[in-house]
Amino acid sequence: MNSFLNRKQQSPIEGWDHQDPEEAFTLPSRYFYDETLFKAERDNIFMHAWHVAGHVSEFAEPGQYVVTDLFDQSVVVAKNRQGQIHAFHNVCQHRGNRLLEERRGTTGGVVRCAYHSWCYEMDGSLRSAPRCEKMKNFELQQFNIPQIRTEEMGGFIYFNLDPKAPSLRDLFPGADEEMRRVFPDLADMRLIEEQDVIVPANWKVIMDNSIEGYHFKLSGPCHIDLARLIDFKGYQLSKRDNWWTYIAPANLTVTEAYGVPLRKDLNPEECFFNIGMWPNNTFYTFPFSEFLGSFIMIPLDAERSLLRFGYYSSNPQTAEVSKACMKWMNEDLGPEDIALNISVQKGLHSLGYDQGRYMIDAQRSNESEHLVHHFHRLVFDGIHGNSAT
Repeated sequence: MNSFLNRKQQSPIEGWDHQDPEEAFTLPSRYFYDETLFKAERDNIFMHAWHVAGHVSEFAEPGQYVVTDLFDQSVVVAKNRQGQIHAFHNVCQHRGNRLLEERRGTTGGVVRCAYHSWCYEMDGSLRSAPRCEKMKNFELQQFNIPQIRTEEMGGFIYFNLDPKAPSLRDLFPGADEEMRRVFPDLADMRLIEEQDVIVPANWKVIMDNSIEGYHFKLSGPCHIDLARLIDFKGYQLSKRDNWWTYIAPANLTVTEAYGVPLRKDLNPEECFFNIGMWPNNTFYTFPFSEFLGSFIMIPLDAERSLLRFGYYSSNPQTAEVSKACMKWMNEDLGPEDIALNISVQKGLHSLGYDQGRYMIDAQRSNESEHLVHHFHRLVFDGIHGNSAT
C-alpha cells in the first residue's frame, strides 16, 4: 500500500498539457488537496488575478464601501467624497490594526481606526492622526494606505493586488460586450441578497462541477428540474483564452418555474446563461429568474472554499419568481451541488483513484467536458508556467 500511496502522491505531470483533449486524463488528484500545490496557486494565480468587489450600484454614494478578504489579505473598495472609486489595503498605517470588519457599509466619508483614531479618506489617504503635530518630521502623506488597482467590467468593480497585471479588457476581450448583450439593464441592477457558504472542498472541484452539462440530466432531482427549463438542443459551451460561456435558450413551453406560475408574455430571448472569468468569477441567470447571479469561489485552504452567492435585479420590486428561484437555489440546487462537491473531495483521497478521463467528444457537444479540460489547462499553466512540459 505504501508504494501505491507514493505513486499517487508523486504521479508525474510531464506532458500532461500536451495530451489530445479527446483522449486526455484529468489532473492528478493531488492537485485538489496538496498543500504545496495550493500555495503555488495562491502565489502564482490568485495574487495576480482580478477579484470581484461588487456591482457599481454598491458604490453609488460617497462613503459606501465593500470589504473583500482573500487569504490573509483584506481589501476595501470605496467611493470617496469626490465621487471616485478606489481600493486600498484594510489596515491602519500606525500599528497595523484592521480598519473595517463589516462586509459592506457607509461612512461619512472617513474611516477611523478604532485603536488610536487615525482617520483616512475613502481613498486611503491619511486625513488626521491625534498628536501628530507634536511629532518630529511627521507628514500625513507619508502614511497614506497603499492603493490597489481597480477596473470596471460588465457593471462590476474588480480589484487586483498585482500592479502589473494585464487589464480586464486585455485578459477577457469580448466579455464585457457579452455581459451587456444578455443583461442590457446592467447599469440599473441592485443587490438583492448575498450568501456566503463554506464548503469542505477545493475550489477547483466546485468550478469543475459548474462548467459541464454532462451531469445535468444524470445527477440529482434539482438538476433534472433545471434541465426541464432549458432547451438543450441549443446548449453550447464555448471557451476563450481566459473566459468561457455556457448558454442555452429557455424552454418556452413551460408554464411554471421554481414552483411559481410564469406570466403569459414570456420573453422570447429568455435563456440559461453563464459566463466565467478566470480564475474564479462566474455570472449567470437561470431561465425566467429575472435576476443576475454572481457565483464566486474563494479558496480558504487546500480543501475548503467560501462560495459567495450574489443576486442582483433591475426590477424596482423583487419579482416573486426571483424570490422563488433564489430560495430554490439556496435550499435545493445549491445544497445538491455542494453535496456532490464534498463527495468528490473525499473520493480524491482514495488510493483507488488518481486520474479520470475527460468525456470530450469531437463535436464539443452540450454534454462534453471540454470546458473542464480548458480550465485545468489554465490551472496547470498558472501553477507551473506556460513552459511546463
